[in-house]
Amino acid sequence: MSPRYKRVLIKLSGEALAGKQGHGLDEDVISRVVSQIKVVHDMGVDVALVIGGGNFWRGRQGKNMDRTTADHMGMLATVMNSLAMMDALEQRGIPTRVQTALIMTSVAEPYILRKALSHFEKKRVVIMACGTGNPYCSTDTAAAQRACEIQADILMMAKNIDGIYDSDPKLNPSAKKYNHINYLDIIKNGIKAMDTTAATMCMENNIPVIAFGLDENDSIIRVVCGEKLGTVIDNN
Repeated sequence: MSPRYKRVLIKLSGEALAGKQGHGLDEDVISRVVSQIKVVHDMGVDVALVIGGGNFWRGRQGKNMDRTTADHMGMLATVMNSLAMMDALEQRGIPTRVQTALIMTSVAEPYILRKALSHFEKKRVVIMACGTGNPYCSTDTAAAQRACEIQADILMMAKNIDGIYDSDPKLNPSAKKYNHINYLDIIKNGIKAMDTTAATMCMENNIPVIAFGLDENDSIIRVVCGEKLGTVIDNN
């Protein structure tokens, strides 16, 4: 196998890392993800990760809470996931750095683009935590922004379903899966696979997205190698 892409940003949902238990971290899931990242890393691909925090906290849980406070708690949840992923990667011999959009130098580096690019040159995986560092912004938006900043060839959105559907396949057994969809349709039709801010950012910067199921066998490796998997979102 040979990689199709030289530099990728993988967006992992926190819920996907929780596995079937639905909360916290499932070590088996993390182990499977790390095994695939190791294969991709060994191919010489630059790998960046943005991980959500929904397995620990989602801002909408704080119904009576100030939105900014709730969102900052969500950012801290992404740091827990990022540190866990860093530890798992380094146990497999993959040099890794966590960078955070909120300053917390006791546990991670601050996010600095030039520093991240330097890490890629040194063959390190870079995990970008705390979203954009701003409330009212999702980790989808953070992943899109970081993908643009590092000039990733592809934004890979690893989800707990196998692509994008015209309605929720868990609620509608007749839901239609898209193999391909363009950004304008995502935005105009209000499809919830990624938020409109993230879709607009990728559209304007011509960053293609592939949304795929994390639990499919070797899905990360297969996407990096160019196999048609999940749903492609681009400007075509």
